[in-house]
Amino acid sequence: MKKTILLLAVLVMVGVNLLGQSSDGKVIYLTSAEFKQKVFDWEANKDTWNYKGKIPAVVDFYADWCGPCKKVAPIMEELAKEYKGKVIFYKVNTDKEREVAGAFGIRSIPSILFIPKTGKPSMQAGAYPKDAYKKIIDENLLTK
Repeated sequence: MKKTILLLAVLVMVGVNLLGQSSDGKVIYLTSAEFKQKVFDWEANKDTWNYKGKIPAVVDFYADWCGPCKKVAPIMEELAKEYKGKVIFYKVNTDKEREVAGAFGIRSIPSILFIPKTGKPSMQAGAYPKDAYKKIIDENLLTK
């Protein structure tokens, strides 16, 4: 009985430690508060980029009414599956999460933020084909 409880406790601790760092091949939707917690806290780090993640990330800034965003959404879902365990994919609804959208100066959507494990992120505005996103991920997130 004690071994079972101990094993269960260890599994829970490992799961909590990985929370937000593994998406199981799925896109994770973030609120502004979750963004600050898992990606970057712009209030605490006004002058310095300080990515909180352990693996590179892609953040899709979108809105439900946006036609091009609707075209990008399935591409991000496919990429999340393809890069499972290598890159984590997030989505931020700019209508609901105005705080984070404002912090990043989002003026047009979709806007995709590419975050390497180390170094500064880059932003790509507009809807592009899947191979364009793959090229950015492969060349800027996975080669560094």
